Amino acid sequence: MVDLHVNICGVELKNPVIPASGTFGFGREFDELYDISLLGAVATKGLTREPRLGNPTPRIAESRGVILNAVGLQNPGVEHFIEHDLDWLRRKTRVIANVAGATLEDYAAICRRLDGLVDFIELNISCPNVKCGGMAFGIRPEDVKEVTHVSKQALKNTPLIVKLSPNAANISENARAAEAGGADCISLINTLTGMAIDIERRRPVLANNTGGVSGAGIKPVAVRMVYEAAHAVKIPVIGMGGITCAEDALEFLMAGASAVQVGTQNFTDTLACPKIIAGLETWCDGHGVGRVRDLVGALKIN
Repeated sequence: MVDLHVNICGVELKNPVIPASGTFGFGREFDELYDISLLGAVATKGLTREPRLGNPTPRIAESRGVILNAVGLQNPGVEHFIEHDLDWLRRKTRVIANVAGATLEDYAAICRRLDGLVDFIELNISCPNVKCGGMAFGIRPEDVKEVTHVSKQALKNTPLIVKLSPNAANISENARAAEAGGADCISLINTLTGMAIDIERRRPVLANNTGGVSGAGIKPVAVRMVYEAAHAVKIPVIGMGGITCAEDALEFLMAGASAVQVGTQNFTDTLACPKIIAGLETWCDGHGVGRVRDLVGALKIN
């Protein structure tokens, strides 16, 4: 019997497979298809202090091997989540509350509100930073450190995960900045920035012009960044970016991730996560691996 349990920041997960924020809602729709208590955890839709309607449509576009999205953090707000979804979700599995803001005070306030109510808080620092004229908090290491520090100061009972943007000059520097700011864990990668063009209209497909790129096509970039980040810090890493199957998840574990998040594949195959969990068990059993956590960082560099 393969042991799929992993431990992140002292919190035990029954397996390392987590649906990624923005691809799973708050879990209710997927629970109609399978019992989501199978999952290691759920990363919620990005939450803000106040409800958000998101960007104008169209805000989803397909391209070869990837999708682009510019949803704009549409969500009902943190208070609605606490009142209507949190208790139900906590009865099912571990909860990672993904949070976002436009100011440092936004992050601090939402962290204070959720402290002790969820198992983890995950900072989405790819949001436009009002102080920096729209530049995301996750681009410069000094901003990564500052937003992490402010958020960590607001928490007393909940581990802090910082979700790193790949749209940065040096992912290792930003990983170290998050660690220096007090992060208990980092997750990566968030979406790359891209554009798709309607050649008949000679206009961008997305109303927002650009959007976040995710899907199978970004996996090699994500694996490389997870490897670099994992070797730059001493805190745990959660890897994501283009995972479609158990074999993909294993690449991230071997690169140094302690757990993985599955995003776009949930749209392609609504049963992706349980299939990946089953696939991890089958692979480990077939390769004489008794504990999946023994694969973390097992990569042998040439």
